[in-house]
Formats: sequence, C-alpha cells, structure tokens
Amino acid sequence: MAEARGRDNWAHTSAILALIANVNRDPKKTRPCKPADFDPYAARDKRREAIEVTSMGTLKEAFKRRACGRGLGTGGQEPEVRGRAD
Repeated sequence: MAEARGRDNWAHTSAILALIANVNRDPKKTRPCKPADFDPYAARDKRREAIEVTSMGTLKEAFKRRACGRGLGTGGQEPEVRGRAD
C-alpha cells in the first residue's frame, strides 16, 4: 500500500515537472518532455536503450543519432577549432 501511494505521488509530481519543463523549453532545440521522463517508477523500454555493436562505425552512428535527437552535441558536424593555422 505504501508503494502504491509513492507511485501515485510520483505520477502527480512528474506531471507537474513535465509541465514546468515544457513551458520553459525552446521548441526549436529540444523535444517535449513527458511525465515518464521524470517518474522513477515509469517503465523504460529496454529495447530502445540496447545497442548491438558490430563495428565502431555503428556505435558512433548510434550515439550521434541519440545526441541529435535530444538537441545535444554538434549535430553530426565537426566542432570548430580555433587557434593557429599552420
């Protein structure tokens, strides 16, 4: 019974957190948040997180896709290097 109450409280809290995050986000840079993103009891899809690596190129592409989908990283572009030009 105590766990059910905790789950219910987290469902309520995570809905409020998702609302606050979505109000303050930049729609051009990040995806909308879902309450499940903040709920520690929400079931995660393990198949989406599992990456089978057959080569290093496959691993790099998987990380680029995940980073670009969340608005992180350089978007698959090489970062600009400043300094001396030889």
